[in-house]
Parts: sequence; C-alpha cells; structure tokens
Amino acid sequence: MNKKAYLGIGGNIGDRKSNIEKTIELLNNNEEIKVTKISSFYETEPVGYTDQDWFMNVVVEIETTLDPYKLLEYCNYIESELKRVRLIRWGPRTIDVDVLLYEGFTSTDEKLTVPHPRMHERGFVMIPLYEIAKDIDINGKSIKDIVVDLKKEDVRKLD
Repeated sequence: MNKKAYLGIGGNIGDRKSNIEKTIELLNNNEEIKVTKISSFYETEPVGYTDQDWFMNVVVEIETTLDPYKLLEYCNYIESELKRVRLIRWGPRTIDVDVLLYEGFTSTDEKLTVPHPRMHERGFVMIPLYEIAKDIDINGKSIKDIVVDLKKEDVRKLD
C-alpha cells in the first residue's frame, strides 16, 4: 500500500543543485518510490557548525511502498552514491536525505526518529515543506503555526 512521506534534501559541497537533482532522479528510479511534489530550491545559512558554505535545500513529497526503515536505507544508499562523508556533526556534505514525516508512522527510535526531531526548528525544512504541504500537522501543531513561530535564519528562495 502506498504511503505518503516527506524528505528533506540538501547539500553544500560541489554542484549543489545537480546533487539535489540526482537525488530526486535516484528516488524516481526506485520502482517503490514516486516523487509527487518538489518544493522550490532554497539557499540557507549553515546551522550548528557555521564555518562552511551555504546550503541548497528542497523538500519532496513521495508516495512509497517501502516501510520507513527501508526508505531510510534507500536514503542512505543515495547519500553514499553521491559521496556523502560524515566528518563533522552538521558539517559540509555533498547531500543529506532526511525522512521528515511518514504517513501513519511515528518513532523515537535512535535509528529513525519520525517526525524528524529538529525539523520544527529549521526554516530550511519548514519553509519548503509548507510550500508543498500547507495543511499538515506535526506533533499536533499546524505547519502554518510552526512556520510563523520560526526563528528566521536566512532562508532565500532561488529562482
């Protein structure tokens, strides 16, 4: 049965836009995943570790027959295909693919926490998510209210 999920995709090493486009292509190449919506591209200042280049981010809505853990495995596979290296927490990366929300599923598991634990604090996640999913609730709060309450780090929509 198809489930709706939302993925946050971003990176700040190499050709950021091309890496995001390749990620979306790899998602669509999996017969168990269909990308149904793609937000605009956004450029955002780094959070946490700030001595690095700005990120480019999008959020995609997908329909999938993969369970949440198989979806996470596939997201990790995409990161490895695009040469993601984890050296510094919140550090530079070619690509990051996060499972933000998964229909009918919540988890506080160390391997996969859904809803994503810090997404409601991140403009680079919430603003593109709001663009493609204006009516969702996250932990019982409307996305519109979350976006209004955000501390606004610099998030710029790209043409």
